[in-house]
Amino acid sequence: MSEWPVAALIRAKREGRRLDAAQCKAIACGIGNGQWSEGQIAAFAMAVAWRGMLAAECRDFTFALRDSGRCLDWSDLPGPVLDKHSTGGVGDCVSLALAPLIAACGGFVPMISGRGLGHTGGTLDKLESVPGYNVNPAPERLRKVVATVGCAIVGQSDDLVPADRRLYAVRDITATVDVPDLIVASILSKKLAGGAQALVLDVKTGSGAQTPDECAATALATRMQAVAQGSGLELAIALTDMSQVLGREAGNALELRAILDLLCGREACPRLRELVLALSARLLQVGGLASDHAQARLLLERALDSGAAAERFARMVAALGGPGDLLEHPQRHLAQAPVQLAVDAGRTGFINAIDARALGECVVDLGGGRRTPTAAIDHAVGLARVRGCGEAVANSDALAIVHARSLDDAQRAALQMRAAYRIDDAPMSQSPLLRWFE
Repeated sequence: MSEWPVAALIRAKREGRRLDAAQCKAIACGIGNGQWSEGQIAAFAMAVAWRGMLAAECRDFTFALRDSGRCLDWSDLPGPVLDKHSTGGVGDCVSLALAPLIAACGGFVPMISGRGLGHTGGTLDKLESVPGYNVNPAPERLRKVVATVGCAIVGQSDDLVPADRRLYAVRDITATVDVPDLIVASILSKKLAGGAQALVLDVKTGSGAQTPDECAATALATRMQAVAQGSGLELAIALTDMSQVLGREAGNALELRAILDLLCGREACPRLRELVLALSARLLQVGGLASDHAQARLLLERALDSGAAAERFARMVAALGGPGDLLEHPQRHLAQAPVQLAVDAGRTGFINAIDARALGECVVDLGGGRRTPTAAIDHAVGLARVRGCGEAVANSDALAIVHARSLDDAQRAALQMRAAYRIDDAPMSQSPLLRWFE
């Protein structure tokens, strides 16, 4: 038992007092071992949202979360252990392509991923679109897959950062998803426990991000750097645009199909492809597998064009319980919604602004996300062929195709979609896709 009563720890943060390392450890242990109730976790999360944490305090809490369970050791692997994480966006499926790309270039990627938070999709939910794919393999199986394939995208095991797993689930339903200090502690605790030596962090900004304001996103990046210092983790941070759906799809099976198209050389959204390559290139450099950006891009293009990255993805899926012919026959395995409805633009002009958060909420309302931690997900539903900012549209052009379970669901989604788009007579300049935080 902790020497501090739970209520006293919550009250201390509520009153704005700095928690020391021992108190942070007590909180992480209490959350991780189940002594704290969901209500107490929620109260603590809201206190942090209200009062914040100092950089050193956030570091102590991050390490306390990391140490609430076991840490993975990959020192026996013959190459660097690399990883990537995103703060969450709509249609952000970059991790699914990045992991096999890095593996095809000589890195090892044991990627501990999460489920959807709020209006943003989760990598694990997308992978569970694949029948049989096991996101929670036994430790021995995970180690074997990483060693033989080079990558494995999985969830947290019961004994890996258990405190963050419980805190993560409560944040999703208590309006504390976007609390900067909790974002920092959650991301870095998982990556440190997962054994990463280098990490590329994608901090989203714009209407669909957890941190829509660019100043807030920059502050989050600054805090990430401060907390990561002295941890042994090499960190590179990108600020990327989430003022629209990243690719052309938003929804679990739809995004997975888009990644298969990208890896297999079929039609791919240029924005999605460019962000995959940009983040992967920086990770190769930070991890010591490429001397500069040009060499990194050359290695990645070869991995794509040769089919090596696609082959790594196929082997990962099969090794973790999925079908062996997913790349060749995705239509056999990925669920499709029975209703598909085109949403017309309703006027002629240029798409100058999109409420990307509203599009993410639209996917959740269709059943593609959760309102409660234990809710089931419909992997088939979502939005496809989504138009982006800067595009010219005519009155009858489709802004997207809604994939839904019923016509009523599709029509409600269509109304949400039209409300999320601003179409003007003249085009406006758009935000750049990416800039590196130095």
